Amino acid sequence: MAPTRRTPLTRERVVEAAVAVADRSGLGAVSMRNVGKALGVEAMSLYHHIANKEALLDALVDWVFAGIDLPEPGEPWRAALRRRSVSARGRLAAHPWAVGLIESRRTPGAALLRHHDAVLGTLRRGGFSLADAAHAFSVVDSYVYGFVITEANLPFEGPEEVADVAAGIAELAAGGAYPHLAELVTEHALQPGYDYRAEFDFGLDLVLDGLARLVED
Repeated sequence: MAPTRRTPLTRERVVEAAVAVADRSGLGAVSMRNVGKALGVEAMSLYHHIANKEALLDALVDWVFAGIDLPEPGEPWRAALRRRSVSARGRLAAHPWAVGLIESRRTPGAALLRHHDAVLGTLRRGGFSLADAAHAFSVVDSYVYGFVITEANLPFEGPEEVADVAAGIAELAAGGAYPHLAELVTEHALQPGYDYRAEFDFGLDLVLDGLARLVED
């Protein structure tokens, strides 16, 4: 019987295994040992492809940015930033451990650098001064990251669970002590089709409207 051929270990496979570990058990579970176990190899085998755990964490950040849509050459700044922000929200929502990680690393990879350069280039071509481009990049990412963190920690998963949570709040507010909260719950959150996730687009457009004033005045 011919021996079973093992799939060759590569840097890409190591990073993808680390992503799977983080998705399954959180970022704290990402270690050379656990990633090696996920690949069915000893941790020492990983060092031929990734120098150490710190390098692995840097590689995870680059993996995240590699999956975010980049602005297209010649694309209007607002459309480009909106598309990129929606893509970033989706990428980060799928991997909530990434939000804290990407802001903590000091050694950016090629995908991160390419991403940041493309966003800044789009803003500069759109008429933003250098300082305003920096401000715009910061405020958009603060909104995107903040929304992802909020979304990941909500005490409900979808519209059905929203109704359960909102009904409990409505009951507490029924005595008249919190009339505005009661109105929000009964006239908004408990209405058919309400989905908190739809708030993202509304807020993003408000941010972009504000940024547009920097180049339209």
